[in-house]
Amino acid sequence: MRCTSLLPLATDFLLITVLHIFFRTGCDAFVAVSPLVPLSVRVQQQQQQGVLQQRQFHPQQFTIGTNTNTNTISNRRRDNLSHYHRKAILVQKMSLTHNLVESLFCSTIGTSPTVPLVQAAGINIFLFTALSPKLFSMLTPSGLLHSCFLGISLFHTLGWKGWTLCVMYLALGQIVTKVRFQEKEKLGIAESRGGRRGPENVWGSALTGLVCAFCSVYKDSSGNGLFGISSNLYRLGYVASIATKLADTFASEIGKAYGKTTFLITTLERVKPGTEGAISLEGTVAAVVGGFLLSCYGYFVGLITTPQAIVISTISAFIACNIESLLGATVQEKKGFKWMTNEVINFINTLVGAAIAMKAATVFL
Repeated sequence: MRCTSLLPLATDFLLITVLHIFFRTGCDAFVAVSPLVPLSVRVQQQQQQGVLQQRQFHPQQFTIGTNTNTNTISNRRRDNLSHYHRKAILVQKMSLTHNLVESLFCSTIGTSPTVPLVQAAGINIFLFTALSPKLFSMLTPSGLLHSCFLGISLFHTLGWKGWTLCVMYLALGQIVTKVRFQEKEKLGIAESRGGRRGPENVWGSALTGLVCAFCSVYKDSSGNGLFGISSNLYRLGYVASIATKLADTFASEIGKAYGKTTFLITTLERVKPGTEGAISLEGTVAAVVGGFLLSCYGYFVGLITTPQAIVISTISAFIACNIESLLGATVQEKKGFKWMTNEVINFINTLVGAAIAMKAATVFL
């Protein structure tokens, strides 16, 4: 029991250490090694200190006369050189900063699907730090830490497109979670911790998507994707997995808030709202809407490239959402399946959604 309780703390400590290393070494390491930064910028950074030291004024280089006039002239020469030296330093720094900012912008917002790891870490650490007051209303402290690690990984593999898709899921999921939240709390069917997500929610929802994201950037020596599957299919799997989770969140939260009649998916017996495996007309419609919204966003930013892929992703999310209800009614935390927690069910749910979408795409696209 003691080891089990220490595991989350050890995981958080490891993530903090990794993020700290990225933060301390981020900018210098990126400029020094990134092929996306022009060679002139890297050379300027590497030589800047040496060049400035060579150009520094050394008093012993000037002969100071014994009379007052000679001293005055020497002092003026020193002042003039110091003035020009300071201007040279300022111009050099401004040029370096301009080139660096331009390179960072082009590599982050450009057409390349990947972003250097150190740069991705710097962007995410900055954004998560700046937005932490707002994020703490949606995530627990550990959830925030794990979400930052997830954000770095997604930004590194799929760039801003994949990153913002996951942000859209978090934002939309949080909105529907808060719908009639006080009424849900009174009935005892509201999300725990005031709707804030923890690490188990983060990985239960996004682990499948993260795997698809990493697979999408892998290519062997022949240029083929992992297991011979193209990058486009893996990106479709990523979109479908996140769309599946949003469809499930929409179905659950809207069904609990507005569902007038709820049935158990296995027997169609009427049950109370919030029962595992329960479905309602309102929740079913909401599931379609949630999956469609995120699939459309994936198409809008270019993660999926055809309108047919929107349909495939939406339908896959809807089917997987109903499979999740079936698993919830039959095995979730039942006798002999105590390990089948809500988070495990969520992972299976997103895995099924991604698999259906990728298989359907090979048939219909």
